[in-house]
Amino acid sequence: MKPLAQPKEMQLIDKLRSQHQLGERPSVIDALALAKVDDTRELAGLAAELRDQGFANIVTYSRKVFIPLTHLCRDVCHYCTFAQVPRKVRAPYQSIEEILDTARHGAAMGCKEALFTLGEKPELRYKAAREALTEMGFDSTLDYLLHAAQRVFQETGLLPHLNPGTMSLEELERLRPMSPSMGIMIESTAERLCEKGMPHYGSPDKIPALRLKTLADAGTARIPFTTGILIGIGETRAERIESLLAIREIHESHGHVQEIIVQNFRAKPETRMANAPEPDLNELLWTLAVTRILFGPYMSVQAPPNLSPGVLEKIIAAGINDWGGVSPLTPDFVNPEAPWPQLDDLSAQTEAAGKSLHERLTIYPRYAQDLNTWVDPGMVEPILNITDADGFPRTDQWSPGEEIDPPARIIDAISAAPRQVSRDLQAVLSNVESETLLSEAEIIRLFVARGDDFNAVVQAADRLRERVNGNTVSYVVNRNINYTNICYFKCQFCAFSKGKLSENLRGRPYDLSHEEIQRRTSEAWARGATEVCMQGGIHPEYTGNTYLEILRAVKEAVPDMHIHAFSPLEVWQGAATLDMDLVSYLRAAKEAGLGTLPGTAAEILDDEIRQIICADKINTDQWLEVMRAAHEVGFRTTATIMYGHVERPEHWARHLIRVRDLQRESGGFTEFVPLPFVHMEAPMYLKGKARKGPTFREAVLMHAVARLSLHPHITNIQSSWVKMGHAGVVASLNAGCNDLGGTLMNESISRAAGTSHGQETSPQRMAEMINNANRTPRQRNTLYRDVSSERINRGLLAGELLEIVNTPPEKRGQKRKGELLRPGLIQAVSAD
Repeated sequence: MKPLAQPKEMQLIDKLRSQHQLGERPSVIDALALAKVDDTRELAGLAAELRDQGFANIVTYSRKVFIPLTHLCRDVCHYCTFAQVPRKVRAPYQSIEEILDTARHGAAMGCKEALFTLGEKPELRYKAAREALTEMGFDSTLDYLLHAAQRVFQETGLLPHLNPGTMSLEELERLRPMSPSMGIMIESTAERLCEKGMPHYGSPDKIPALRLKTLADAGTARIPFTTGILIGIGETRAERIESLLAIREIHESHGHVQEIIVQNFRAKPETRMANAPEPDLNELLWTLAVTRILFGPYMSVQAPPNLSPGVLEKIIAAGINDWGGVSPLTPDFVNPEAPWPQLDDLSAQTEAAGKSLHERLTIYPRYAQDLNTWVDPGMVEPILNITDADGFPRTDQWSPGEEIDPPARIIDAISAAPRQVSRDLQAVLSNVESETLLSEAEIIRLFVARGDDFNAVVQAADRLRERVNGNTVSYVVNRNINYTNICYFKCQFCAFSKGKLSENLRGRPYDLSHEEIQRRTSEAWARGATEVCMQGGIHPEYTGNTYLEILRAVKEAVPDMHIHAFSPLEVWQGAATLDMDLVSYLRAAKEAGLGTLPGTAAEILDDEIRQIICADKINTDQWLEVMRAAHEVGFRTTATIMYGHVERPEHWARHLIRVRDLQRESGGFTEFVPLPFVHMEAPMYLKGKARKGPTFREAVLMHAVARLSLHPHITNIQSSWVKMGHAGVVASLNAGCNDLGGTLMNESISRAAGTSHGQETSPQRMAEMINNANRTPRQRNTLYRDVSSERINRGLLAGELLEIVNTPPEKRGQKRKGELLRPGLIQAVSAD
């Protein structure tokens, strides 16, 4: 790299820096002027700034298998050894058996992508190709490619990425159902490279206009697309920039280009360019930096790591954020002389450059977050099943509620000292320390933390927890009483509700008698409980009086039992059925014995998501209105979030901000409770419309980010052992949590959704989990006050629970009049 830029060069670089700060990309004139800027060091400095803005500390790769469908090609590029003539290949095409064998081995090694590379339209040049296709029963190479991709996807689960070259719009649309991403290297838009004596002479598919037309048609077809340039084949710097600008113009029209590859020419024996000079390292770094500057912070820029061994740190410093596909199984058939780096070595070299290596899919994260737009409907469910909220692949088997140990790498990262933390993240954490209210963008930044940034977020939350709560971890001995599972709402995440209007008829419907509610309450008191937590479905015949009668029944059985009951939806429905305002109804509930309210039914406090998962339920403003009214009446309540289904980090951030803002106004929340989505029996998961709950990384971060973003307004962060499991709870205690909630005795809702973590955790087991995290256990009551030694001893001596009796539903003496309330739809449905 040249050490000093000339004044005019620095003026241009400073101008471009200022434009990017305003969200502007370089103009065509300024872009072309870069061809005369020789100071690679200054260009790389700006490129690295932009890259960090868009991708922070992450450099990605795709774990793939390389499937060369055919080495025959009608083109004769002068630098290529991939393309062969029929006499030099064992068979014109790989057989399906060979392809599947490679794909199965790759899947067993953790690969998620099947990269199909092939020569362009060989049947138009070679009789051997035509005869082979006819023998296999196909009309064209593209027909066989589609069949092979379908077999690989259906039989191994690998996601096909197809690179068949130039295609028409109709051909692209035909391949789209079996390929969540495709690609074509533009290589160069310099037409002179197709002239006699130049590398693309005699290659009809390398005419720039044809390749650009394919790229544009891919945008019309809504296909996430890979493209890029090949440098060092006789083009000038200005021509490289012109090629990049042509790609940028098409991308700005369609938004479908997911990465730009800058591939450096490698001279190969037995080619016409065997003795051609290769571009030096400075030329590669210059081009990478210019590519980043032209496309800005959020475009993925890739350099194949096998083509530049030993200088990967310098390549990262030039602004890339992706290494492309790397295979643990198959060679790079296009550059067979350049073996893939071992993934451990690639990770080590990436870390040496201050970045963290992270796997991605063949479809890039921002496109995987919007599958309904960018992939065929048949691909939506399979991709949802293997992605997280950021669109990255799930890299372990953990899901909430399943008896699977949390991934060791995340457990280790919670306590491992970060080597290097991104500067922008350090600024966010500093704002937490100064108790500055975090913005939506800052909270999102915490949620997307990976690698060393993840360690930093989690450890900052843990330090804050220690400062605020000390080393004490609290829990409450309570009993869940779900008084009915009959519900007329159609929440897409719920496997608990039953009845003819529910989405999932798992188990028998019930409606507990007052006698059974009282029996469970008395039994809970005898076993040391200080609280009953009561919620249920919204029974179509319930009125507000029903809930008041339940409260009186509990108080009649055990006057000293604290009642923690009724979600904001139940409160809204109860008040509406009696034609009462919220405050008046809540006062009536208080008089009947209600002590506190659970902040459930919050799900995600963002109506974009509520419209998908619970469209007829109370909306965001209505949930907040109930909580505000409860706080006004003098109730303390909890607040929850149910996450890991269809939402994204921005929705998590908005949820936390809305809870925080109400707490600043009313001060009524006692704790914040993250509830990870349990997917196994949830209707929207079974319909292929939701993810498999949060990843363990996301679950840990939810607790940590809640601690950081709600501070100092909400000081108790709770972990749900029912959903996180006992090992997950211990991890969350090291990520900002200070409370484990209740022992429950009976847990029905998460069990109905498929969790395997049991229905009760005894006080002894609670203490064991807390001790395992090197903390001090403390039994509390609902309001976080101490409980009597009599209650503690009763809990420690508790015997086995009697078998519960779920009273079958009976016709009520007087059917509720009027219409079924569906506040989220702002309309009513007849109860008849």
